[in-house]
Amino acid sequence: MSSTGSEGGVVWLDRALGVAAAILLFCLMAITTVDVIGRYIFNWPLRGAFEITELLLLTLIFAGLPLVSRADEHVTLDFIDALLGDRCRRILRRLVDVVCGLIILGLAWRVFVKAGKISGYGDTTDVLFISVGPFVYFMALMVLVTAIVHIVKAFLPPPDKPKVFDPDQVSPT
Repeated sequence: MSSTGSEGGVVWLDRALGVAAAILLFCLMAITTVDVIGRYIFNWPLRGAFEITELLLLTLIFAGLPLVSRADEHVTLDFIDALLGDRCRRILRRLVDVVCGLIILGLAWRVFVKAGKISGYGDTTDVLFISVGPFVYFMALMVLVTAIVHIVKAFLPPPDKPKVFDPDQVSPT
């Protein structure tokens, strides 16, 4: 894969979100380990571990959303594909990407509205008083990026080889 032009931007986004997801997952693991050891061995749980875990999990899930959409690794039902020819399958794929992109774009707009309200209220977590607004804005941003991914995919040329699930093959993301 070349890293020039728009493809380079996509590779950069994939790597940045992939590294962020890996770091978040490691932090979740470390916090859970420290909390469990502190709770059951020293009888001293990590203060706010539940809140930190919630926020890291939220960030992890929404950071992975554009990656899953770009790599077509989300759950799909392909029972109609067998009935259609190649041309109809490509048209259906583009139509599905446009519809998904528009629906997700609407969702991104609603999440941005909600983020504004949450930030305006000054909502924080109960124990550590971490502001929730930036996390909701991050959710909205990642949903927007996911919508853009779907819309762009609808207008890009189809892949050379259609994706076929192979449980023995390692995922590219």
